[in-house]
Amino acid sequence: MFKNEIAQIIENCLREFSCEADVRYDEPMSGHSAFKTGGKADCWLQPKGENFPYFCASLLKNVQQKKIPFFILGGGANILVSDRGIRGIVLDTGEWKGENFSMREKEKKTLVFKSGTTMDAAAMTAAARNLSGIEFLAGMPGTIGGAVFMNARCYGYEISDVLAWTEIIDFKDFEIKKITTNQDDFEYKHSPFQKMDCLILNACFNLKRGDKNEIIGNMNENIQDRTNKGHYLFPCAGSIFKNNRDFGKPAGKIIDELGLKGYKKGGAQIAPFHGNIIINTGGASAFDIRSLMDEIAEKVKNAAGFQMENEIIFAGEWEKY
Repeated sequence: MFKNEIAQIIENCLREFSCEADVRYDEPMSGHSAFKTGGKADCWLQPKGENFPYFCASLLKNVQQKKIPFFILGGGANILVSDRGIRGIVLDTGEWKGENFSMREKEKKTLVFKSGTTMDAAAMTAAARNLSGIEFLAGMPGTIGGAVFMNARCYGYEISDVLAWTEIIDFKDFEIKKITTNQDDFEYKHSPFQKMDCLILNACFNLKRGDKNEIIGNMNENIQDRTNKGHYLFPCAGSIFKNNRDFGKPAGKIIDELGLKGYKKGGAQIAPFHGNIIINTGGASAFDIRSLMDEIAEKVKNAAGFQMENEIIFAGEWEKY
């Protein structure tokens, strides 16, 4: 429906900002999500180069004016893409990666990461500079942009504990803005960016000096813990439901106590090793996974009276689900 308009906008923006981009039409999203499921995107686009922020601001301003839908993709670690796919443009930020810091920032023990930087790369970069504070990201799937958006949390630490500021493109005026972190705006797996229309470009972290060997040792422990828990055995998106302190126990424990571990719908299964993880055992559709999520939530509601909150973001055409 939008392909001719999309192609023209992309061509104009690439020319204006001397950018390169990988552009694919009717691209299967199964190759861009941790679940390995999902239909086709009308257009999948991954810009490259230092003019990435200005290219994206111009592109998104133009597609919004044309009323062409778009979706911002990070590492695909926390999304479930509909079997019907995603209309319009999927803007993949994966090539906007790397770290930046000035001498002034080095003295403050801070690191600035581009949003497409993987969690492992960020943690290793900090460790190589004897900087501690983001070891908990080691082994976690996804990118820095997604981690900031979700206020990623693990092993008792969360992104907002060390986040100094975030640079975004604000979709109200498509200007690049720096947002200083206010801890009151962050909660358990909630960030202010979930209530904003924006693209996260960069994130600055306040870290502290540490011993490189100790930092790497902690990172390896985290990775080993994830390995032991089976996180890497099957395609999955990690925790399906958010934990809620009001429940008195983790979501996975509640699901375990209902005897649901191993329960299956199509190719989707509640992991035999963890109640709060759904795995793709092979050939699972997005419909299988979402149906299983809904059934889990219903059983928990009926048995315990708790309303589970999804941690997964549903992307694409779900209105007919």
